[in-house]
Amino acid sequence: MGRPVRAGWREWTGLALLALPTMLLGLDVTALYLVVPSLAADLDPSATETLWIMDAYGFLIAGFLITMGSWGDRVGRRRMLMIGMAAFGAASVFAAFAPSAPWLIVARALLGVAGATLMPSTLSLIGTMFTDVRQRALAIGVWATMFALGMAAGPVAGGALVAGFWWGAAFLIAVPVAVLVLAAAPALLPEYRNPGGRPDPLSVGSSLAAMLLITFALKHAAAHGLDARASAAALAGGGAAVVFVRRQLRLSEPLLDMKLFTGRTFRAALSVLLIGLVGFGGVMFLVTQYLQFVEGLSPMAAGLWMGPPALAMLVGALGAPLVAARVSPGVVMSAALALSLVGYVLLALAGTDGKPGVIAGFAFVYLGLGVIAALGTDIVVGAAPPEKSGSAAALSETVQELGVAVGVALLGSLTTVLYRREVEAPSGLTPSAADAYNDSLSGAWSLADRLPPSAFDAARTAFTSGLNTAAAVAGIAVAAASLVSFTALRRLRPLGDAGREAEPIASASMSGGDG
Repeated sequence: MGRPVRAGWREWTGLALLALPTMLLGLDVTALYLVVPSLAADLDPSATETLWIMDAYGFLIAGFLITMGSWGDRVGRRRMLMIGMAAFGAASVFAAFAPSAPWLIVARALLGVAGATLMPSTLSLIGTMFTDVRQRALAIGVWATMFALGMAAGPVAGGALVAGFWWGAAFLIAVPVAVLVLAAAPALLPEYRNPGGRPDPLSVGSSLAAMLLITFALKHAAAHGLDARASAAALAGGGAAVVFVRRQLRLSEPLLDMKLFTGRTFRAALSVLLIGLVGFGGVMFLVTQYLQFVEGLSPMAAGLWMGPPALAMLVGALGAPLVAARVSPGVVMSAALALSLVGYVLLALAGTDGKPGVIAGFAFVYLGLGVIAALGTDIVVGAAPPEKSGSAAALSETVQELGVAVGVALLGSLTTVLYRREVEAPSGLTPSAADAYNDSLSGAWSLADRLPPSAFDAARTAFTSGLNTAAAVAGIAVAAASLVSFTALRRLRPLGDAGREAEPIASASMSGGDG
């Protein structure tokens, strides 16, 4: 192979173009967080439907990400990016004008499938455009920072759009981005194709079945208890997961190369990313509801209050690579997660009138997110051999998307269970109104003008108690992630150190057949 060619203006301009769909994907993860009250008033979703509206997008992205990466190799990365961008824009319009909660869930699922085509395409194109090692590391850092920045900007943008227009406007941000990417991609981005790969339908189906069935079991158990349906779904999902793993071990060209997990650094970095994003996703979902339902802020005001945490995230994302150029990135991530524990403690102690403490606490959480989002992908990709870097990067993004969605499902469901245990509808309400009050704080909010002050205060207190417990649980998990990062990753050399090498990963086939 010849010497790597340093990127020029065309490649860096192409990176700026790729940053747009990357930031859009992050924004779409969190933009609905401050849209829920307006959306709930219009579509009247149940608590379970609300959770599915929030995380159907993330679960479908995670489920299809590696599959779409394989298809992108066959049809061309730039072509796949353009197909996905057009589909994302169309699905966004569908979501903006969805007539009911079930239709919005369908639209969010379609957005997830379309979004799954974008992430592996952008990462693979970056690898094609930037062959110099240091330039590629910088480009991946920019890419990861833009995704984190999109997640940070989502609540602010969502709150502003709801205040100025209506809840559907939060989805229409994607339309001008899609138009710009479709117009400029042929001129700025190279095509890349590797027709050797072929997706395996059984692998795709079993991975999706495992993810969605287990998620359904969790949500159903939160709403109705651990009954026969929840147990059956959990067992079926577990069985699908076993089928998926065994299938990957038998295939000569697996959808997910299980040999990547033989590297200790790879496993540890993925674990830290997953746990960190679970804590962030769940707490963010609850904090945005707290600001509107407990504190009574408008979407615009809540969005402005989310500004300081977003700034903390940006500081973490931009400052982490600079610090990690001199200090082991594993130590930097461990320290950032340890610092974010201050935030989880503040959230665990918050009361119904604790807005400043909640914002300060979430700023610490956001700071930790910025650091692990900026450094995590580089660690995961660096832990794999060069020929596996694309798969490693796609898996890193799968874990991050999955982490946010799992956080919403786990901590959202936990808070819902605790809320329902503590409230009881006051007498005098119709059966449907009593069900709405007992279902969730958003249901109680919709009845605020019909409730005695004591009943609404009880609902606010019950939700805040659930937030406290969820934050404590997330804090314990994040403390464990900080410990894992320090013990398993502290020996990583600083970014850009020529001595950094990938862990050896077994190159021999685990079985040799194609199943």
